[in-house]
Amino acid sequence: MGSGAGNFLKVLLKNCDVLAGPVVSLVYPLYASVRAIETKSATDDRQWLTYWILYSMITLFELTFAKLIEWIPIWSYTKLTLTCWLVIPYFSGAAYVYEHYVRPFFLNPQTINVWYVPRKKDVLSKPDDVQTAAEKYIEENGTEAFEKLIHRSDKSQMSGIFDDEHKYY
Repeated sequence: MGSGAGNFLKVLLKNCDVLAGPVVSLVYPLYASVRAIETKSATDDRQWLTYWILYSMITLFELTFAKLIEWIPIWSYTKLTLTCWLVIPYFSGAAYVYEHYVRPFFLNPQTINVWYVPRKKDVLSKPDDVQTAAEKYIEENGTEAFEKLIHRSDKSQMSGIFDDEHKYY
């Protein structure tokens, strides 16, 4: 009888991630989300909405890179640890990730300035660089267009600095 209980315990410990994963990532968050809906506090609503956003992102990542993840032997434990950090209210991991990474990305979309970079005609020609690209842009569009481009870039960088200093919640 003792060996049966010991074997059961071994199986339980070996498959901890398989057993705990759904409980930590789905069952508890579902329960906590329902409780959050029933309270008047917006803080817990935000925590669980944030969690579900991040859980969706993790799931999309897993679906996208499933073939690669198969080769990572500790992925299930890593995911379980990450999910615990996101779920457990003491850590508020979901709120932290959202406030520091997801929210700034969506509130301050970065514009990408696509410069015209001339292509090399042959191996021996002068290497392409930013100065050559700027000279080519001025040559094709004029000095005023280049100054407007620089001014627009400066404004977008300054608005990013202003938004970081004066966060609106």
